[in-house]
Amino acid sequence: MKIDKTLILRLEKLAQLELGQEEKLTLEHDLNKILDMVDKMNELDTSEIEPLKHISKEVNQLRPDEIRNQVDAKAALSNAPDHNGVHFKVPKVIPKP
Repeated sequence: MKIDKTLILRLEKLAQLELGQEEKLTLEHDLNKILDMVDKMNELDTSEIEPLKHISKEVNQLRPDEIRNQVDAKAALSNAPDHNGVHFKVPKVIPKP
């Protein structure tokens, strides 16, 4: 797979970015270098290597779920810049398609 201008434009739109021409070229170059590096790793013989199941031998120290340090709704909403008395109100960030 090669990264081309069309894919960069799709990524720019999906990420809601506005890249300059220089940035697009740099991104295309960098992403292609990353893919080349991954392809280089495919040349390694890994048939004798066991799959890694865990990164370390540490075991999670789990604790019981307990409700602690609760803040009531009125106190939580008191610091909110905008609310309707029950819920936080936030600006819309995802445009309609």
